[in-house]
Amino acid sequence: MDDVQAKLDEIVRVVESARGLPMSASCVLNRTEMLTLLGDLRSLVPQSVRNAQRVLRDAETVVSEAQQEAAAIVEEAHAERAEMLTETAVYAEGVRVADRTTQEAAALAENMRAQVDDYVDAKLANFEIVLTKTLASVAKGRQKLAGRNEFGEFDDVDETRFPG
Repeated sequence: MDDVQAKLDEIVRVVESARGLPMSASCVLNRTEMLTLLGDLRSLVPQSVRNAQRVLRDAETVVSEAQQEAAAIVEEAHAERAEMLTETAVYAEGVRVADRTTQEAAALAENMRAQVDDYVDAKLANFEIVLTKTLASVAKGRQKLAGRNEFGEFDDVDETRFPG
């Protein structure tokens, strides 16, 4: 993700430092340099996607482990309850402990699930911001390459200077 941001910063720096054309919003860019930078950016974006997918897989693993732990706790509570069936007082205590353990396990699993969901949401939101900025930069660059201003109108171009 940092590599994508660094590459975007480099592209912006190149565009900002480009020599402007007189009486125009256009500028002169080194096509090879820009294509190289954009190619580098293109190769970095799939890596960011793979990183996001890895985060999702990690989150799924955490949720799965939490569910397994909760199931083990519930199973343990059921086993404890079965052992305590011999006497009424012991049975009542066992039911209370088993219920409390079951509730604690459910609360723990829900808490862990909420934390994982928050973590994944934060990572995806960050990824969304980077992608949005990337798309905006690419669109802006394409508009500049096409000779359009920010309102989608063509800038005045001296056709005698740039024929065809």
